Order: sequence, then structure tokens, then C-alpha cells
Amino acid sequence: MNLPIYPIRKEKAENLIVKVYENRKTMGRAAAVDVISKMKELLQVKDIIRMIFASAPSQNEFLETLRRAPDIDWSRVTVFHMDEYIGLSAEAPQRFSRFLTDQLFDIVKPGTIHLIDSSNEVTKECERYSQLLREAPVDIVCLGIGENGHIAFNDPPVADFADSQSIKAVKLDEISRQQQVNDGCFSTLEDVPTHALTLTIPALMAGSFLYCIVPGETKRDAVQATLHNPISTENPATILRRHANCVLYLDEDAYGSE
Repeated sequence: MNLPIYPIRKEKAENLIVKVYENRKTMGRAAAVDVISKMKELLQVKDIIRMIFASAPSQNEFLETLRRAPDIDWSRVTVFHMDEYIGLSAEAPQRFSRFLTDQLFDIVKPGTIHLIDSSNEVTKECERYSQLLREAPVDIVCLGIGENGHIAFNDPPVADFADSQSIKAVKLDEISRQQQVNDGCFSTLEDVPTHALTLTIPALMAGSFLYCIVPGETKRDAVQATLHNPISTENPATILRRHANCVLYLDEDAYGSE
């Protein structure tokens, strides 16, 4: 499981390392192998490591490999997630906290789990979660890129590279909401909540090591913008090119042809 998986293409976009794999299964496994290696490396020198996870079907193959990894002391891992809908019931299967709990946390049992409680009053919840994030540096962020170039729910209209907040309430743009339908999470656009709590771009970029996992043809335009467009909140993921330790994992469908 921990043997290296070699990409079919590798390049750089400024600081951003880009690895392209034949299919999304191989891509997800490769990302997980790299994250597992970094976790073990950090756990040799730190008592506790802190990680942030994305919640989306794009992460499925990555999470499948990660949760099967042997010899990780998850009791020394503190975990966060990066966004949560406002207005969904606590039992709703589409809640991002539910996704990560089912797909990872209930299986590996991290020592500390910090979930965003979007049923709480928004200002109080932002203050609570911000304080938790500020308690110590974040070591690893595992994220994706949306069809509109968002990272977490920092859609172009609300993305701010210099945001003073760590987490904030945002209105979701229609592309983001439609993506949830495209991913099979909701039946219709009307079913998708209009607002969410999201970690801000500075909160994500503060992580020491970023691993960005992006499969699928529907992400191709966002990927090409991430790699080639000017760094701008018009394409929020372009900021990843400025991070000192970020790797972007793609399958051939997401990368496309030049």
C-alpha cells in the first residue's frame, strides 16, 4: 500500500507540483500514499498532528486508501473539516460532517475530532471554530477544487486571499450548488442549501503541507485555470501556486490535453 505510485506526467506551475495519473483510482491511491508518508514522518517528531479534510465524492478513492493504512497512530491526530451547509438537519446524509464521519473518522478514530456545528448561531460558531484552529498550526490540508475554481466554499464572489477571518458564512454561487447535483449529492438545484460555513483561503493556505485531489472531466476547466490563469479570486484555486508545499493530484480526465 505504501509503495510509490508513479504519475504518467509531472510538471510544476510556479511552486505547485502537478502529478497526473491514468485514472482516478490510481490518483486517489497515490495521494493517500503521499499523505500517509507525511503523517508518519510528522508523527515521529510531533506529539500531535493536525489535519483538515475536504468532504466530496472527489475524495472517495483517497479516503478509501487512507482509512486502510496500517501503523498510523490516529490517537495522536486532531482533525477538522473545511465547510458545512447551513440549514440542513443534523441527520441529513449530505452534511459534510456526516460524510467524513462515515468515510473516515468512525473507522480510524482520530484522537480529537472538531466538527463544524452549523446549527449553532453563526457568529458564535465562527468564533468557536476559529479558536480551535488557532490553538496550534495545521500540519496537513487535504482538499479539492470545485468546478468554479473554489477551494472549500470560497467561490469567486466571496473568495478573499487576505481574509482576516478563519471561518465565515458565505452565500453559495449557482455553479457550486449545481456541482452538488452533478455529484449526485442532491436531486435538484432547489434541494441544495444556499449558504454554508467555510474555512477561508488564508486558513487553508496556513497549512504546512497541502494535498489537492481533483478527478474528473467536469473539473478540467477549473484545473487549466488553476495552472495557467493569473492568480486571482476569479479563480480562487490559482492561489495554490504560491504555497511552498502543495501537490495537485489529477487523473487524465481532469488534466485533459494541452
